[in-house]
Amino acid sequence: MTNSRLTDPEVLEWRFPVIVEGFQIRANSGGRGQFQGGNGVIRRIRFLEPMTAAILSTHRCIAPFGLNGGEAGAVGKNWVQRQDGTIETLAPTATVAMEPGDLFVIETPGGGGYGIAQASV
Repeated sequence: MTNSRLTDPEVLEWRFPVIVEGFQIRANSGGRGQFQGGNGVIRRIRFLEPMTAAILSTHRCIAPFGLNGGEAGAVGKNWVQRQDGTIETLAPTATVAMEPGDLFVIETPGGGGYGIAQASV
C-alpha cells in the first residue's frame, strides 16, 4: 500500500490477511486561513496473522506550513494498538512486528492554510 497510489480497501484485504476497519477524513487537520488547508485521513488496519509492517512517512515532527499568513496543518501520527489495549507510538519511519488482533493506525497530516483567516460575523 502506498500513499501516492491509494490501494482500494478490497484489494488490500484480498492480497493481505488484514481488515481495513476505517478510512476516513481527519476532521480539522487542515491549517486555518482565508483558504483552509486540506484535511488528512485516518486509516485503521487490523491484522489477522503475524506480519511485519513498515511505514515511511513525513510531517510527523514538523507541521506542514501555511502560506501568506495561513496556519500550519496538523502533524501526522502513526501508532499500533496491541490486542491487549497497549499503544505503541511509531516513529515517522518504522518497522514493527504485528500480531493477530493488532491495529495499525495512520493519521496523515493536514495541509497548511493560505492567507489570513477572515473574522466570522
